Amino acid sequence: MRNRRTYFSRFLIGAASLLAASTAALAGEQVLEFKLVTKAIDPKVVQAANIEGQTMSTSNAFGVAFFKDGRVAAKDFVVSTDLRKGSGPIRGYSTYTFDDGSSITASFTGEFKDSRAHGVYTIVSGTGAYANATGTGSFDGIPAGFKGASLYNGKFELKTP
Repeated sequence: MRNRRTYFSRFLIGAASLLAASTAALAGEQVLEFKLVTKAIDPKVVQAANIEGQTMSTSNAFGVAFFKDGRVAAKDFVVSTDLRKGSGPIRGYSTYTFDDGSSITASFTGEFKDSRAHGVYTIVSGTGAYANATGTGSFDGIPAGFKGASLYNGKFELKTP
């Protein structure tokens, strides 16, 4: 009977240690790298009067991010542009939602040039595994043959409590 208690006690201590270690692995600093495909949904584009090639636009948009660790997240976002002959600033807000319900919400700013966007993220909130996350990130447009969609390399550098 004593051997069973000793075995059971060691088992519980081991299980508790494993749980603590797995929880600690989620806390701290994380770098999440991903590929992202996005598509604007019902963009509103207006041409500036008397300025050739000057447009402003806003759009809801959707994307799918494929992370290096094998996870997938849906990206819902809003984006606005102020472009002169296809180049100029962009800005918006994105929420990446993972299968487990965890999410990362970030603001972004960037530049659209030569048919590609480049920019930076600022993490504004998170839920689940990313609750109270802070940090930054980046995205870079890469060549793609998609019509009406865009492809990016992305990265988040997160800090979680």
